[in-house]
Amino acid sequence: MAAGYAELLRTRHAARLLAGTLVGRLPNATAAIAIVLFTRAEGGSYSLAGALAAVYGVANALGQPLLGRAVDLFGQPRVQLPAAVLSALGMAWLAFAGTGSAVAAYGAVVVGGFFAPPLEGGLRALWPSVLGGKEERVHAAYAMDAVAQEIMYAVGPLLVTLCISLWDPAGALLVIHAVGVLGALSVVLSEPSRRWRSEPREAHWLGALRSTGLRALLGAFFFVGMALGSITVAGVAYADDHGGQSVYGWLMAALGLGALVGGVLYGARQWAGAPERRLRVIVALLAVCYLPLVLVPGPVAMTALAALAGVFLAPALACAFIVVDRHAPVGTVTEAFSWLVTFFGVGAAIGTAAAGPAVELGGSASGFGVACAAGASALLVLTLTQRVMAAPGRTRTVTGSVSVSAEGAGGGAAQGPAGGPAERLVGN
Repeated sequence: MAAGYAELLRTRHAARLLAGTLVGRLPNATAAIAIVLFTRAEGGSYSLAGALAAVYGVANALGQPLLGRAVDLFGQPRVQLPAAVLSALGMAWLAFAGTGSAVAAYGAVVVGGFFAPPLEGGLRALWPSVLGGKEERVHAAYAMDAVAQEIMYAVGPLLVTLCISLWDPAGALLVIHAVGVLGALSVVLSEPSRRWRSEPREAHWLGALRSTGLRALLGAFFFVGMALGSITVAGVAYADDHGGQSVYGWLMAALGLGALVGGVLYGARQWAGAPERRLRVIVALLAVCYLPLVLVPGPVAMTALAALAGVFLAPALACAFIVVDRHAPVGTVTEAFSWLVTFFGVGAAIGTAAAGPAVELGGSASGFGVACAAGASALLVLTLTQRVMAAPGRTRTVTGSVSVSAEGAGGGAAQGPAGGPAERLVGN
């Protein structure tokens, strides 16, 4: 399995694009903890810290699909790098101005969150051309991408605390975002990013959201995000009753380790059959693995259950990437991937909010019950919409630099932009 990922990374441009994207997304992955620690260091209350972090998250959720649409329309370099610079300037404004003026602080995090570049969707749009349009390699790259996310979200907070120990919270904000700009710069200067052009798109105000199958998938992953967000709060409550912060750290580490192992195993083999059907099975297993958490056993057993709960998360994301690619309307690939990020993130935020009252009413078991309900809801959405999701609007084969599309049940063929590489791969 490691050999398969190593083979992918030996492909020209692949390692650079993956590394640049991860580094470029580091500010977004660490924003919540960096903003909270900075606000507290400035003497702000926990309420202000939480509110600023929440506003950043909402601004980011709004910005991702809009910037993704701009990437589809104007190309990656014209959008990704300016967005990264504007986001960094917003957070630099916060670092220098502090939180003395609430209006200025909120304005800074709005700019920082809204303009965080959609590098995640951009990378997935690039994989087909970078990997030669080979379906099995693209699917393996999606799995590798999901695994890399788990690593980034595990390492990111550690980097923030390291920067704070070397400088201070304001310095951490500046350094993390400067590094993020460098990551975005590395991506947009690469040949695949400079040459990439989205396919011609039909003018429609809904953009990617006009796809019924995509909307169904987004609804399901709203609940997957909600489950994950509720676990983070329920885990804090559980740790308070069973030993404090060290127990919470073990639970979150186990959850991430489970997702990492699951992603590696998922990407180690080729999967037959429609990805929509496979996604339902994976989400069903994900929902089932949340159920034992409500038993709230001792810390050792609970850590093992947390690892089990994480196993099917990365495979669910990797499979969802394939489904997004199959259902996204022509010319909206980056926007479609960005919508997935948005719905997942908003779901996580709402799960965090819902778990708080649940914990107050019934303890940590009730908080984990929110995750169970959300997992079941995700499965229910996929089950009720399986007919819609079983019929993607088109299939696509990629050969050389020509992208051939079949619209509906036998539509005509269309060639991609002249002179550009093969941009898309859809189908299983």
